[in-house]
Amino acid sequence: MEVTIADNQEVKYKEKIKRFYDYVKVCDGKQMCPVRDVFAPSVDKWSLFVIYNLAYNSDTRFNKLKKYIPNISSRMLSLTLKRLEESKIVSRKVFAEVPPRVEYKLTEFGYKFSKKLIDLNLWVMENLPEK
Repeated sequence: MEVTIADNQEVKYKEKIKRFYDYVKVCDGKQMCPVRDVFAPSVDKWSLFVIYNLAYNSDTRFNKLKKYIPNISSRMLSLTLKRLEESKIVSRKVFAEVPPRVEYKLTEFGYKFSKKLIDLNLWVMENLPEK
């Protein structure tokens, strides 16, 4: 029997899944686990808006970011930014001025991550089955 390109793609896909599970098995809470530490805080409703706005606008202050994201409360924006900062997706820079000025931007990892996330989000929107 001849092996087709589709068969090879399926084998490669299964190898990626196996690699994922092999990696997750060694996540013992002492080291970074990608699913828990990166995806969990970044794929909720508000985090996606924050990530995409920072990818589009670069260095952005809190109030400007709040203006760009309709219906988000100050408290929710603050919590979301803290969670993304802990996950090393967003960085926060405080300027020694009066009044204090704080700017947020994506880390290098956060920017690369945003590129993958937007592709995934667009794929979902384009391929979502009709109700």
